Parts: sequence; structure tokens; C-alpha cells
Amino acid sequence: MWPAIETSMPLLLIWAGIGYLLGSIPFGMLITRALGLGNLREIGSGNIGTTNVLRTGSKGAAAATLLLDGGKGAVAVLLARSMAGEDAAQLAALCAFAGHCYPVWLGFRGGKGVATFLGLLLTLAWPVGIACCLSWLVAALVSRISSMGALGAAVSAPIWCLLLGYPGAVLLALVLALMILWRHKENIARLRAGTELRIGQK
Repeated sequence: MWPAIETSMPLLLIWAGIGYLLGSIPFGMLITRALGLGNLREIGSGNIGTTNVLRTGSKGAAAATLLLDGGKGAVAVLLARSMAGEDAAQLAALCAFAGHCYPVWLGFRGGKGVATFLGLLLTLAWPVGIACCLSWLVAALVSRISSMGALGAAVSAPIWCLLLGYPGAVLLALVLALMILWRHKENIARLRAGTELRIGQK
């Protein structure tokens, strides 16, 4: 359920901090400001992630946000794994996700973490990451609602870890899934009310 703890506690704390700082970089806001697309807090849902960047009308900005938000999770995992071990990699992954959702630079009001979640899963266990990306794609295409894709990917992650032979990542996947569900609680309420915005809708 969790990799063996082989890294010393001081080093684990360091990698937790590095993961958090990487995850807390608000690429969505930086990109939209640099391109003069407005303040994301005043657009659509007010979220700083890919879906809301798409509501600015710039597909390029949305694609860049997706890649960079996913990339920062991947970088956190790769650095920790190469310099410490799998235990540090999973901790850095968790903290990178937390950093995206609760960045110190934005008063702990960040995004919902889906791109970062997929990026770190692709790096930790690429078959699981691919399966979760496909889960997101199917749910989003069928419903035409981004949050449905996110919820589908999150809920399926622990299951894919078990099915694809990554039991050591199940606990992390479960924790991340619960965090994504919590971050999407308002979306879930709108889904139940039938008022959730569809992909591309401003």
C-alpha cells in the first residue's frame, strides 16, 4: 500500500518542501497574465486550472497550462526518485498536488489539481497514468463536462493501481482521489443541480 521508508526523515521533509514549492507555481495565472487574457479569478469558475484558462478563448494558453501543471508534478517525482527513492517520490508527488491546490503565493487558494494529478501518476506508474488519462477522456467526451472527466479519473486511480500491478501506489492514489473529490465538491453540487458548465462554455 506504501513503499518501504528508506529515506531519512530530514531528507523526506526536504523533498516534501521541494514538491510543495514546485506544485505551487500557478502556471495558469502566469500564462494568462503574460498573454493579456485577463484575471482568471474573474473568469468562469475563477479557478486557475486548464478548464478555466480555456474559457479565456485561448486554446494555446489552455494547452500550455495543462502541460506545465502536469509537468511540475512529473518533475517533483523525477527529482525525488533520482536523488532519494520511491518513498521520497511519492511524498513529493503528494506535496506537489497539495501545492497546486493550496499555493502559498495565492493565499492557499489554488486549482483543483487534475493536470498535476495526471502528470505525477504518469511519472510514478505510467500504465496507471495512461489508464487514468483514458478514464478522464472517456468521461469528459461522453458528458462534455470537464469535472466529470476529473472525477472519473480520480475514482478509477486506486482501482487501476491494483489492476495494473502497482499496490505500493494504492494509498497515494486513494488520498489524491479523496482530495480531488473534496476540491470538486462545488462541481458535484452543480452536477446534481444540472448547472455545471460544459467544456468550452464561458
